Amino acid sequence: MAENAEQLTNGWEPKAPIGDSYLRRFLFNWAADVETHGVALGGRALRRDGMAAADAGRPAGFFNSATLLAPLPPGDPGGVLAAIDGFAFASPTGTGEMHLWVAWPTDEPRRWGWTLGGHPPLLLRPPGGTPPPPPPGLRIEEVRTVEALRAFEAVAIAGFPLPELQPSAPGALLDPAILDEPRSRKWVGWDGERPVAVASAFVDHGVVGVDCVATLPDARRRGFGAALTWWATRADPTLPAMLIASDDGRPVYERLGYLPLLRLAYWVRERPPPGPGAPP
Repeated sequence: MAENAEQLTNGWEPKAPIGDSYLRRFLFNWAADVETHGVALGGRALRRDGMAAADAGRPAGFFNSATLLAPLPPGDPGGVLAAIDGFAFASPTGTGEMHLWVAWPTDEPRRWGWTLGGHPPLLLRPPGGTPPPPPPGLRIEEVRTVEALRAFEAVAIAGFPLPELQPSAPGALLDPAILDEPRSRKWVGWDGERPVAVASAFVDHGVVGVDCVATLPDARRRGFGAALTWWATRADPTLPAMLIASDDGRPVYERLGYLPLLRLAYWVRERPPPGPGAPP
């Protein structure tokens, strides 16, 4: 006789352990990463059953994001999306793109004005392994000062790229307050005196979340991105690392030992551009 359905867990209930699956760990890690950076920029955060969101109130790259932490409820799929809508789009001063990250197939966001931006692969790498050979001429330093943070920021904006933050201005993407956050670590790769590549890690919920891997266009294909990714991957060498890849970057990560798990759905929704006198 089958067990009572009310006693069965699917791993996505609000009280389910975050460690129930690596996908669940990643989603909570990613949401905490976005929230921490968005709030450091002076923004707001919202967390409720099934979702988390952060909004800097101005263009801020992926730090203006909402993340579904569970599948949309079958009886009320619009309830969670309505909460995101009220949080991120009701403010008359909120500008910059908003992003929505979904790990389950659904077309429901389209009904709320979201445009599908793609299906980036989510990768996982177990702990351990051998680092790749260091590229000639590359010096890697961890970000510990405001000056290094500004170098990181400039490379991330130009290298990713993040068009809505161009031309780059100090403080457009990162606030110095993030330097006091122990879960967040960042590295800059230098070619001589020039910063050319960056990577970031956020350590929480039992995984190392690797993100913001970027290399300046004229410094690519020299192994800089792979080297920076390795440093971020090993932010805590006892934990597995996870990252959202592009299809172009995926082979680089797989050569480092990353394994494909699934593809996420990435949605984008525009907000009005900043008016005259608005902050950069």
